[in-house]
Amino acid sequence: MEFRYLGNSGLKISEITYGNWLTHGSQIENDVATECVHAALDAGVTTFDTADVYANTVAEQVLGDALRGQRRESLEIFTKVYFPTGPKGPNDTGLSRKHIMESINGSLERLNTDYVDLYQAHRFDHETPLEETMQAFADVVRSGKALYIGVSEWTADQLRAGHALAKDLGFQLISNQPQYNMLWRVIEPEVVPASEELGISQIVWSPIAQGVLTGKYLPGEPFPEGSRASDADGGARFIERYLNEEILEAVQKLKPIAEDHDLTLAQLAIAWVLQNPNVASALVGASRPGQIASNVAAAGVSLDSAAMESIDAVVGHLAQDDPALTKSPEERLT
Repeated sequence: MEFRYLGNSGLKISEITYGNWLTHGSQIENDVATECVHAALDAGVTTFDTADVYANTVAEQVLGDALRGQRRESLEIFTKVYFPTGPKGPNDTGLSRKHIMESINGSLERLNTDYVDLYQAHRFDHETPLEETMQAFADVVRSGKALYIGVSEWTADQLRAGHALAKDLGFQLISNQPQYNMLWRVIEPEVVPASEELGISQIVWSPIAQGVLTGKYLPGEPFPEGSRASDADGGARFIERYLNEEILEAVQKLKPIAEDHDLTLAQLAIAWVLQNPNVASALVGASRPGQIASNVAAAGVSLDSAAMESIDAVVGHLAQDDPALTKSPEERLT
């Protein structure tokens, strides 16, 4: 496993982060979830990402139970706040001071820890003054309940505004968690340059495009049984944008590039996002332990310029890089 600094901080995280969106507390049984977490630990992963909204708080509980007994100082545990949780009352959502303060306490209890290494604003809250949100995050840090603060899917302007307020309050934003892969490059024109300017790293989700970049979805053929595309309750709506014949045919053309580097298609996709120096880590999940070791093999892989150009020649013209294509907050709940 390789490690990278997270933003302009002294915190190092593993290049592969284990995330439990759509799996823990929903798709897989708890004992399998624990096996996956332990497989990640065995593979050298030290960074684990979750959110209070995943499975309506259950995913945090499952992750906390799976990590029980591990040396806390050897782990980096991340969670998030914003989306509705619990009974979903009027104050059970957003980035108000009330919701942040109550949510961090609930997350810590479920995760069986006194602090999280990174507490993230799961989305930008247009209904709460940013000053209120950032003051609450400052107090969370000062209380020792979170060591660092990050965000998820914020625009360049939102990052600049949040960064300036954080600096005035005596802490800093160090990370953003956006969707990013060969087929979804929305962050490249504005978010990455702003982040480099501000000292913010990306922790990217969906590096294999919800499984499409594994090559398992074949053009002209039915979706594999048990796959995400065939599971209406397991995220089918998140993958549908990638399931057109042109994209599926292009993905198959990536196989020779992967084979030339002794990589699977999934490893090639994860390695591709890690070539971006502003990316600190790629988030991967798993529904079975055997997937972990394969994904982790992408850490430390170096793709030369010829390989990157070959990849762009195959899928670059298909990449969705127009911010106007960005999904609705409900659809982008990750």
